[in-house]
Amino acid sequence: MVDRKVCLAEREQIMVRALLLERVRNIGIIAHIDAGKTTVTELILYHTGRIYKVGQVDEGTAVMDWMEQERERGITITAAATSCEWAGHQINIIDTPGHVDFTAEVERSLRVIDGGVVVFDALAGVEPQSETVWRQADSYRVPRICFVNKMDRVGADYFATVQMIKDRLRANPVPLQMPLGAEASFKGVIDLVEEKAWVFPEGPDAEPEEVPIPEEYKDAAAHYREKLIEQVAENDEALMGAYVEGEAIAAPEIKAALRRATLSTRVVPVLCGSAVKSKGIQPMLDAVVDYLPSPLDVPPVQGIDPRTGKESFREASDEAPFSALAFKIVSDPFVGRLVYLRVYSGVARTSSQVLNTARERKERLGRLLQMHANRRDEVDEISCGQIAAAVGLKSTFTGDTICDPAKPIILEAITFPEPVISVAIEPRTKADQDRIGDALNKLADEDPTFKSRYEQDTGQTILSGMGELHIDIIVDRLVREHKVNAKIGKPQVAYKETITIPVRAEGNFVRQTGGHGQYGHVWLELGPMEQGGGFEFVNKIPGGVIPKQYIPAVEQGVREAMESGVLAGYPIIDVRVTLCDGRYQRFDSSELAFKMGGSMALREAVRKAKPILLEPIMKLEVATPKEFLGDIISDLNARRARVEAVELRVWTHIIRCFLPLAESFGYATDLRSISQGRATYSMEFHHYQEVPKEQAGQISAKVRG
Repeated sequence: MVDRKVCLAEREQIMVRALLLERVRNIGIIAHIDAGKTTVTELILYHTGRIYKVGQVDEGTAVMDWMEQERERGITITAAATSCEWAGHQINIIDTPGHVDFTAEVERSLRVIDGGVVVFDALAGVEPQSETVWRQADSYRVPRICFVNKMDRVGADYFATVQMIKDRLRANPVPLQMPLGAEASFKGVIDLVEEKAWVFPEGPDAEPEEVPIPEEYKDAAAHYREKLIEQVAENDEALMGAYVEGEAIAAPEIKAALRRATLSTRVVPVLCGSAVKSKGIQPMLDAVVDYLPSPLDVPPVQGIDPRTGKESFREASDEAPFSALAFKIVSDPFVGRLVYLRVYSGVARTSSQVLNTARERKERLGRLLQMHANRRDEVDEISCGQIAAAVGLKSTFTGDTICDPAKPIILEAITFPEPVISVAIEPRTKADQDRIGDALNKLADEDPTFKSRYEQDTGQTILSGMGELHIDIIVDRLVREHKVNAKIGKPQVAYKETITIPVRAEGNFVRQTGGHGQYGHVWLELGPMEQGGGFEFVNKIPGGVIPKQYIPAVEQGVREAMESGVLAGYPIIDVRVTLCDGRYQRFDSSELAFKMGGSMALREAVRKAKPILLEPIMKLEVATPKEFLGDIISDLNARRARVEAVELRVWTHIIRCFLPLAESFGYATDLRSISQGRATYSMEFHHYQEVPKEQAGQISAKVRG
């Protein structure tokens, strides 16, 4: 009888935990820069009682923008995590940057969230970074809802933005609301699902007022509600039958069908409001609870069992073995190195031992912290579905998996783009020289898109990042946080080299000294890969021609040789290298000899393979009044830009083009001068492209001195 009671108690506890997990929402707030993400997040925290005063981005008082650099510039630089409660649900939020230079912050946030709120500017509509984050969310199959912000601005157009979401993002947006009023007269929203209206009085403390749909809006509301039901029915079989039969469909049925269609990413609910005026935030929070997934709605996380190499899965349950992904590293001046974790299964407690399967090392969890931007609350345990931070994981880095040592698993890591811009930096004093190494290592731990290397020939340290702003922030943090004073050079483009034809070449390393010599002889075949293919090493050596222990040395030599190309010393990319033949001598061959042979063969092959220089091409979008259109296009043509389209959006012309990064330096100042400060632009890396022969010759000559 006692055993039966114990079983019932355990079963009841499991059911309670599952119910609690169903009430968790892990969401990211994502958008283009200046669309209002951080303001939306501030209002969410205010209305959920997490904060008691609404911070202002422009005044540098926003809770989520806690870094000095964020408050000075009025932009989000690093993804900040927090949590709040709404309608009995725990909402874990990651507020992400909108500037393209910090796209890695968005990438790693999307890897660990279950749902997203995409914020759009009602005047600008779908902007370039909106497209980028949308593609990133698509790649991770993240269900989303959209919030069309700034409905009180002159020129705001809700339905034009919905159409842009459909056309430019190839999505299936479903408006759940229509605005009451427009621009300065915007006062509320009509809920098309519930068939009622909400009016938002001025001030963040005023409660929304439910009112009947005004007479002049009834026909339009009925029309859009019918379209809503039709769209949802097309993407949900359960609702389709009732719709075809012409049955009356109640709001709960619509919500249930809408949730199913949203979780499968077949539709995207769209809402509207004005965050700065505190209008539309509460219905948006209701939509987060109603339509975005809990950890139970997400498929079991997939990984690899390192013991067998086979696929392994983890159910979203506290009863499953513990597994978590480290997605962010922060050096906190008060508590030390913080590792942000998303827990996918199981429970871990303070001081418990975990296994880092990526590095095959056991570590011990120190303090566990629930983060609220840069503030933290200590907790005793972290459970399934939680986003938290841990102290004490000294060997864990971004993308590593930590798990139960008895049940190991390796979760899919996070991939990041390569840097496209570099600057040289020289410490001013010996003390600065001593500090810079440790400082750069800490910054590289935090930011996977930042890289640094030391040039022996020049005595300079080279910093590489995603753009001028990215490098500016890194240098600013070096000075402020790490007290490193240094001279900074001008930005340099991160060119690449590649080959255009397949070739075959040999590398024969022979050195004879007293005693044993050095002998390593290899034949390599090189072939170009498609853009973005990276590097692939293939071993096709017939058995016994070269001993197996020398093959990794050949690959190492090839990889090291690819770091410096033959045209101008830039890294070689998008090449497939096949080891096809070779020779060895029993007494004179060594790993060093075969490493050198591989390096020599690679360089010889690249010289014969008609190498070319590649430059980063940026996707540029310029918004300008009509009177400056001609001058701006002329300036872009002089910069080797390729104009793809010119669109009219309200009173603004949008120029969409591709611009070589080398021609973009100083563009902000020139554009401001041409347009009297009235034009704006956004730019992001798009692809690598061959440098025209004239420019390539100049670059090579400059590098060679």
